Amino acid sequence: MNNKSPLAAACLTISLTTLSAAQAEGLRPDQAAFREIYRELVETNTTLSAGNCTEAAQKMAARLRAAGYPESDLHLFSTTDHPKEGGLVAILPGTDAKARPILLLAHIDVVEARREDWERDPFKLIEEGGYFYARGSLDDKSMAATWVDTLIRLRGERPKPRRTVKMALTCGEETSGAFNGAEYLVKEKRDLIDAAFALNEGSWGMLDASGKRVMMGVQAGEKTSQNFRLEVTNPGGHSSRPVKDNAIYHLAGALTRIEHYEFPIKVNDTTRIYFSRMAGIVGGEVGAAMTKLVADPADAAAAAKVTEDPTWNGMLHTTCVATMLDAGHATNALPQRARANVNCRVYPGESPESVRQVLEKVAADSAVKVTTLETRGPPSVVPPLTREIMAPIEKVSARFYPGVPVLPILQPGATDGQFLSPAGIPTYGINGLFLDPDLGGIHGLNERVRVQSLYDGRDFLYELVKIYAAQR
Repeated sequence: MNNKSPLAAACLTISLTTLSAAQAEGLRPDQAAFREIYRELVETNTTLSAGNCTEAAQKMAARLRAAGYPESDLHLFSTTDHPKEGGLVAILPGTDAKARPILLLAHIDVVEARREDWERDPFKLIEEGGYFYARGSLDDKSMAATWVDTLIRLRGERPKPRRTVKMALTCGEETSGAFNGAEYLVKEKRDLIDAAFALNEGSWGMLDASGKRVMMGVQAGEKTSQNFRLEVTNPGGHSSRPVKDNAIYHLAGALTRIEHYEFPIKVNDTTRIYFSRMAGIVGGEVGAAMTKLVADPADAAAAAKVTEDPTWNGMLHTTCVATMLDAGHATNALPQRARANVNCRVYPGESPESVRQVLEKVAADSAVKVTTLETRGPPSVVPPLTREIMAPIEKVSARFYPGVPVLPILQPGATDGQFLSPAGIPTYGINGLFLDPDLGGIHGLNERVRVQSLYDGRDFLYELVKIYAAQR
């Protein structure tokens, strides 16, 4: 007796047709199945303005349910205030109840994307010229789809994993002030995600301009994103009677002084290892400058050379940059108000308040009020680089990418790891992908990832998780 509904039968037909087409392109059956998970996730709009993370989470839960996961191991969550910003925690129980779990973390929300700005529809997965194009094709649905696929593959493994493997797909990572699923889980559902450590986004493999693999990065620490408001208020007046006390000029002067200020260079365990090893890879004048900087962070000449690269600059100290301006109220009036948003990426160990005090000092104008806006997460914590973490990564990397060095990095940006590491779940960034020098247009137009890199990274992470899940 056939119990399939017409809708289920139609979905099955579409799925089989799609898989057959993918297999015709030379994909293994398991790769074709992964591609379908990836496509479905990418093509579900999860922007804050018009998308629905809850819907995406429900679709991934359905995938796991179809693979045999019971309802008791699938935990969809959202709040009444944020019904479209929900997520999913899925659990694959291990055979050793005493072994601490591992957590696979990924965010499913994406940065806004306007169709008129893109060459292709940002919410359709398009394969072209050896790349997948779409908003979220890289950040971070490539990892989210890989984790769903990994749980499906692990469920069919024999023997079963020794350690419990948990997965959390969350919303809110891309937008300050939005409901953040990772923060919510840490504060409200800690038991669901409690783990010895977590694997997350935040690092990648580096390709040079010719496409050669340079190094595989492992994020061990990140900076905290913090916004500050600089504001000047003034009685204003008629524009025909200008005065020196002008709100816009006060603000402009303060921003210019902040533009030229450099926070002190700092080196921690992660960046010391990174720049020591990168010096030999880069070589030449820049490599020599890296060696000098590790030996003496106060070496101004060495710092100037290394910080010419925006990524390296971000790894070495707190950075602040003006990102938004709002001033004046009429074209024929002196401004009564002028304000700017300054976004800082705060180095581990520094507090938002200490940075605010520096901005206030550098602004050097009592008319400019510097205010700390909503703080996103606790101060950053650098997780320890233990052999338990690094040895499996080095082993799998040597197998997939022979001869490519593995380097720990400090992420200049911020990920949801900022909520987990301070809460006692050390979080490491490793996605197994190799990216072009422009990082695949993350957060920009025509975001992309190399097709082969995605398939390789998917297998890389699967093998890595298997090793961690078997650890004693």
